[in-house]
Amino acid sequence: MMPYFLFIYGVILISIIVIVYLVKYTFSKDKGTDKMQEISNYIKEGAMAFIKRQYKTIAILSVLALILIILCNYFGNSSKTPSEALSLACRTGVAFITGAFCSALSGYIGMYMAVNSNVRAAAGAKKGLNHALKIALNGGAVTGLAVTALSLLGVASLFLIYGGFSGSDALIKEAPSLIVGFGFGASFVALFAQLGGGIYTKAADVGADLVGKVEAGIPEDDPRNPAVIADLVGDNVGDCAGRGADLFESTAAENIGAMILGVALYPIFGWKGILFPLVARAFGILGSIVGIFSVRVKDDKDDPMKALKNGFVITSLINLIALFFIVKYMLNGVLPNNGGNVNYLYLYGCAVAGVLLSYVFVILTDYYTSITHKPVKDIAKSCETGAATNIITGLSVGMQSTALPVIFISICIFVAYQLANLALPNVANAGLYGTAIATMGMLSTCTYILAMDTFGPITDNAGGITEMSGAPEDIRNITDRLDACGNTTKALTKGYAVGSAALATFLLFSAYLDEVKKLLGKPLDSWFSVDIGKPEVFIGGFIGAMVVFLFSSTAIRAVGRAAQYVILEVRRQFKEIKGIMEGTAKPDYANCVDIVTKGALKEMILPGILVVSAPILVGVLLGKEAAGAFLMITTIAGVIMALFLNNGGGAWDNAKKLIELGEHGGKNSEAHKASVVGDTIGDPFKDTAGPSLHVLIKLVSTLTLVFVALFR
Repeated sequence: MMPYFLFIYGVILISIIVIVYLVKYTFSKDKGTDKMQEISNYIKEGAMAFIKRQYKTIAILSVLALILIILCNYFGNSSKTPSEALSLACRTGVAFITGAFCSALSGYIGMYMAVNSNVRAAAGAKKGLNHALKIALNGGAVTGLAVTALSLLGVASLFLIYGGFSGSDALIKEAPSLIVGFGFGASFVALFAQLGGGIYTKAADVGADLVGKVEAGIPEDDPRNPAVIADLVGDNVGDCAGRGADLFESTAAENIGAMILGVALYPIFGWKGILFPLVARAFGILGSIVGIFSVRVKDDKDDPMKALKNGFVITSLINLIALFFIVKYMLNGVLPNNGGNVNYLYLYGCAVAGVLLSYVFVILTDYYTSITHKPVKDIAKSCETGAATNIITGLSVGMQSTALPVIFISICIFVAYQLANLALPNVANAGLYGTAIATMGMLSTCTYILAMDTFGPITDNAGGITEMSGAPEDIRNITDRLDACGNTTKALTKGYAVGSAALATFLLFSAYLDEVKKLLGKPLDSWFSVDIGKPEVFIGGFIGAMVVFLFSSTAIRAVGRAAQYVILEVRRQFKEIKGIMEGTAKPDYANCVDIVTKGALKEMILPGILVVSAPILVGVLLGKEAAGAFLMITTIAGVIMALFLNNGGGAWDNAKKLIELGEHGGKNSEAHKASVVGDTIGDPFKDTAGPSLHVLIKLVSTLTLVFVALFR
């Protein structure tokens, strides 16, 4: 076991070295003119002020959750002695706080790098497209490496501390269940980070657009708009801090779920079946590093999106090769009852299915959200006849976009399940472990995907900085191209995140069933089903579907309420501060930032509490089986709703950008005004409710695992 952990910690060390190099590279670059630096400082101060207040709120909520975890796990394990119950409760509590801290830290690192990379990417455009591209991607790569390395470090270290290093088979098999709290802590922080950041960014964006573009008729990112700095701050707190915490908890929860399933196959694979997810994640980091450093464009005429896609393909190919050897040497063994040796090629097929699914999601998301494809073109054309037809077409595209992703997720789960059963015939839980291998395959590119995701807000901010600072047209053209590319990468990441969430929650659902078996005193290879025909179980599932819609409603409405604060403030400043529109007076940017901050933090509490309390109440009042139904139906409804919101919102956004490029009358045309309305509706879809649903899906899974002992 020790050589594997030396490798895991070696990869973490390599990640730290690469992070240090990338930070030095980024911070050594020119920060541009004094005006660029002034605008960048406004953004940085606003982002830091928001995250400081937000993390104080999350810290208070986390302490309350910690107390609840310890009490529930202590009194819920009445079959154990008081000392055993207290030990279990405390270890779960420590894991929770560790996961919460690491999740918050990963979000902070992502935002810190973004607010320091944006101005350098803007200034780098003076030296050409490739220079600006590398600065933005390297800044994003720090986030990707920090998130995945922190997740790997936390899970691996807790596994060792909680029994993995003991050499005792019993303690090794018990350790994965004890670190479930780490995944819950990560999910808990990620929910509020993504939700609060999403409310902030879209409240500022909607307020700035409606008053600035629609009412005042001034361009996007115009320095005369008092909400423009709040809008640029929002790109960081929503897309960097929020998404960093989101994908941190994805990697943590999915590693833990796969490790729990590995316990069921301990007689065949031993401890290697438990460690497989950690080793696969470590190799994924190495492959992503190579992919990141391979991205470049030859000249300013090259397509930056093509360069990023090439890097993704390189990362995927490296990981496919690595996964073959990991599966071959870790997932071998002798089948029970003289069944022969495990056929590792079938298990490798599970990993291939996961990698292919990640690539399919990138293609599908690109198709439904890119300005070069039919769905976005159809929405843009519908704007010629007004906002109503734009909204109808956009809703239709969003709903249609759920079909193919669901079909391919289903194919991946089915293929992985069947291949694992062929590799491990007549072995209980074999198929479920196959889906865990597929999930590890899909997440092997997580570091690179995160780098592309953070690239988005960095380039968005760079475009805003060049616009507000009055940079020359040639520089603005480069940052505009990178900004358009960044919009696509953000959309791709959301598709990837919801796809990985679907696979993850399937294996976490299986892990939940295993935990129920342990509590009922049944062997792991026995059968335990969730019978939807029972009234209480049907009710649990019904409530799960309702929670997805109610949560989405509260998140979207929160944006509307917070945006009203911004709209009223921008209107007030236009009216009371004379000379703003003439450019002779400076808007009060700080007051807008402060108003959005207070509004976003206030509005995030209700939907967050709804998600945390609902599954606990279902489990306590209706029982373990009903909680299983709640988990299963929440996953199904949540994945479909997230796909609809993410893709519909992204398509509306790019339909507006297509018109701004000159199609259907161009800027300031009637079609453009209609497209702004659609984009405004899509904003809380794609950047608040949709991404928050990714976290909700996994939070419910880890939460039910942590509180299962309390359920009736």
